[in-house]
Amino acid sequence: MNTRRRFSADFKAKVALEALSGALTMAELSSKHGVHPNMISQWKRRAQESLPELFAKKADRTEAAKDAELKELHAKIGKLTVENDFLSKAFGR
Repeated sequence: MNTRRRFSADFKAKVALEALSGALTMAELSSKHGVHPNMISQWKRRAQESLPELFAKKADRTEAAKDAELKELHAKIGKLTVENDFLSKAFGR
């Protein structure tokens, strides 16, 4: 029974950059690194999709993180309020 091979993020990035450069064909990259061409294509596509995020303004990323945290905290406050009301009614306070 074969086990699934796992590749580090550094290795994936290196292979994806080589694929993006276009110096070698997919077949050449595949034989050079011992990875199936479909896997290299997937890594290349993911790298292309994530490049715009790399150059996005830092303020935009922190703003999105703050908004997500604020939503999470509001949800937690609502949940705790409902639990508090339920328990106060249950104990007759």
